[in-house]
Amino acid sequence: MRELVERSIDSEGVPQPAGVRRGRTVTVNLAESPLGWLRSRALIDVRQFEAGERLRADYERASIAPSVTMRWVERVDGGGDDGLDPTSAQIAAKRRFDAALATAGPGLADILWRVVCAGEGLPVAEKALQWPARAGRVVLTLALDRLAAHFGIGQAGVP
Repeated sequence: MRELVERSIDSEGVPQPAGVRRGRTVTVNLAESPLGWLRSRALIDVRQFEAGERLRADYERASIAPSVTMRWVERVDGGGDDGLDPTSAQIAAKRRFDAALATAGPGLADILWRVVCAGEGLPVAEKALQWPARAGRVVLTLALDRLAAHFGIGQAGVP
C-alpha cells in the first residue's frame, strides 16, 4: 500500500517541521521508510519522527553511506594525494550526526543507526542486535526521545 504525503524541504533538502511551508515540497512514500511506517501507524509521535528525520538528513548530507557507484563529478580540490576535499556542509553534517549519536549513547545509537539511517525494519534490527522480538520499538522510542531533546525539538519556542 502506498502512503504518499507532501513534505516541505529547504534548499539543502532538510525536512521542515510539520506545518512549515518554506522551500519546495516533495512527495514522500511513508511506506518506504521504517520511521515513516511507524509514524503512519501512530507508533511514534511527531516529535520523535522529526528527530529521526533530522538525524537521517544529516547522515545523508554527510555522505557517510557506502557508495555503490563511481562518482562522476569533477574534483573540487584540483587534485592532490589525499582524495576529495569534502565540503563544509558535509563536515558540519558529519559533526552534527556524530554529536547526536554520542548524545544517544552506545546502547541507543545502534538502533537509531539501523532503523533511521540504514533503513532496516524493526524485526531485522532486533535480530541483528540479538534482542527479543518487539523490544526494538521500546528502545527506539527512548532513543528518539533522547535525540529530540538533543535537537531541541518539542521545547517551547523551538521549531
